[in-house]
Amino acid sequence: MKILVACEFSGIVRDAFRKRGHDAWSCDILPTEADPAYHIQGDVLEILDDGWDMMIAHPPCTYLSNAGAVFLYPKGCLNHNRLAKGMEAKLLFMKLWNADISKIAIENPVPSTVYELPQYSQTIQPYQFGHQLQKKTCLWLKNLPLLVPTNIVENAQSTKIAGNWFNKGGKDRQKKQG
Repeated sequence: MKILVACEFSGIVRDAFRKRGHDAWSCDILPTEADPAYHIQGDVLEILDDGWDMMIAHPPCTYLSNAGAVFLYPKGCLNHNRLAKGMEAKLLFMKLWNADISKIAIENPVPSTVYELPQYSQTIQPYQFGHQLQKKTCLWLKNLPLLVPTNIVENAQSTKIAGNWFNKGGKDRQKKQG
């Protein structure tokens, strides 16, 4: 199967599919941190029509996430710049969701209702898959089954594990999150 992993610079998801024999490629505007042989550095929108059988996308969530909604109305006033950036992020999300690819999975946090994204298919937590972390994640699935938990970890923690903070903001937070 020819698989596109959109908005991924780490190569982790791409390499997992390659190990299973798929023709998987990552694409991101950033250079990859893994083997560059199977990474396309550039705008993912320019390669959506390249005959992919499946796409897994991790579009930026900075402006779409419900967690960032507090910055949309600081001191009760609408931040028009942030709203415009959120609408740009929604446009990318929708172009990925509406791509002419038969199987699509998009991963993002719970979105702010302001942007009116399509309803997600399911929510998952890392602790359902063997990680001791709580981080509610939404999946939008097209022609793919829902994920089934494989290894539920009891007493998962939400922000601090072994002295390390997770899900904190700041520069390069996408690279720091597990």
